[in-house]
Amino acid sequence: MSTAPAYSRILLKLSGEALMGEDQYGINEQVIFRIVGEIAEVTKLGVQVGVVIGGGNIFRGMAGAAKGMDRATADYMGMLATVMNAMALADAMRRVEVEARVQSALRIDQVVESYIRGRAIRHLEEGRVVIFAAGTGNPFFTTDTAAALRGAEIGAQIVLKATKVDGIYTSDPLKHPEARRFARISFDEAIGRNLAVLDATAFALCRDQKLPINVFSIFKPGALKRVVLGEDEGTLVHS
Repeated sequence: MSTAPAYSRILLKLSGEALMGEDQYGINEQVIFRIVGEIAEVTKLGVQVGVVIGGGNIFRGMAGAAKGMDRATADYMGMLATVMNAMALADAMRRVEVEARVQSALRIDQVVESYIRGRAIRHLEEGRVVIFAAGTGNPFFTTDTAAALRGAEIGAQIVLKATKVDGIYTSDPLKHPEARRFARISFDEAIGRNLAVLDATAFALCRDQKLPINVFSIFKPGALKRVVLGEDEGTLVHS
């Protein structure tokens, strides 16, 4: 078993829902510290880590108020929710002595840094985890797209999509026990099978930039480290 990481710089995409645990909305303290622990293990290997985080766990609590709302307004509210999650994640990292910086695509200079590509890369080179908040800073784009964009911008070698399922399957494994997990699949085959790996814009960007994606379960202990070590964990989508 190799102890040398397969990647020196990664972009981890975390959904806001991942922070909820079994709660209806908000941030579950036990869950966030377990996720931070997984990230800390990877940084100990010398891997540079960028994180893009969603805001569904907070915005879900406001879903009723958002009904009938202008789409752009709702999207900006969702971006602000990601800033809150990013700040919580950075604070949890601080408490386990992992140095982190939050960079927001929306300017909130009194609270977090604004996104500047060169500064983000410098933070990574100096061993800090960089948490990218507020998506792309534009409405109508998902945090999946933000993950693909930031991954390409910082020169990440792979985008890791953390989900509740340990990879991509031939069919829904919860409904079809006989479904099998793909260890590897090409971008073209994923398109041919109509597999929802990332949203269409994000998927196309990763394919065009030849930026591989690994879909894995963040709830499986040690899975993130195994992916980084290049072991058979999750599903690798490649050119």
